[in-house]
Amino acid sequence: MNELKGKKVAILATDGYEDSELRAPKEALETAGAHAVVVSLVSGEIRGWKDKDWHHSTPVDVVVKETSANDYDALVLPGGVINPDLLRRDADAVRFVKDFFAQKKPVAAICHGPWMLVEADVLKGRKVTSFKSIRKDVENAGAQWVDEEVVVDEGLVTSRSPKDLPAFTNKLIEEVREGKHAEQHV
Repeated sequence: MNELKGKKVAILATDGYEDSELRAPKEALETAGAHAVVVSLVSGEIRGWKDKDWHHSTPVDVVVKETSANDYDALVLPGGVINPDLLRRDADAVRFVKDFFAQKKPVAAICHGPWMLVEADVLKGRKVTSFKSIRKDVENAGAQWVDEEVVVDEGLVTSRSPKDLPAFTNKLIEEVREGKHAEQHV
């Protein structure tokens, strides 16, 4: 299947990403013909988290401070508690996320991944979901939080947890295929 041939998608992650929430979207994107690029805070490898312990490592393709949203068609933000908490402390990572919204490009965030959206201040007026423990953070950032498997709001795809990955990856592929969305949220 090559429905996303020629599309380049950034996956922003660092140590502590939920293993399945990076691997499943990456595999789905690549199966659909996209080039999935792991972007992180440091070069080398980042360690995943699974079942309350460190898991596989993933090679980093590019460091966030050396790349730009201009280089990609879409962005994926895996969850895990550690991963977004570390990413949201980095000004380059936050800028990277904000730039995807400024350019109206698709963004997909799962589980605790929406913490980056809170930090980037891009949720006001949007309908989203996330892992339930960050619901109040998401609402305080101005979003309407709902408890649904997958929510799509003008190119923003959100899901609650690894159990939602099939619906999340399907909507991710659909949004990447559709591309940029018209400006409605500023």
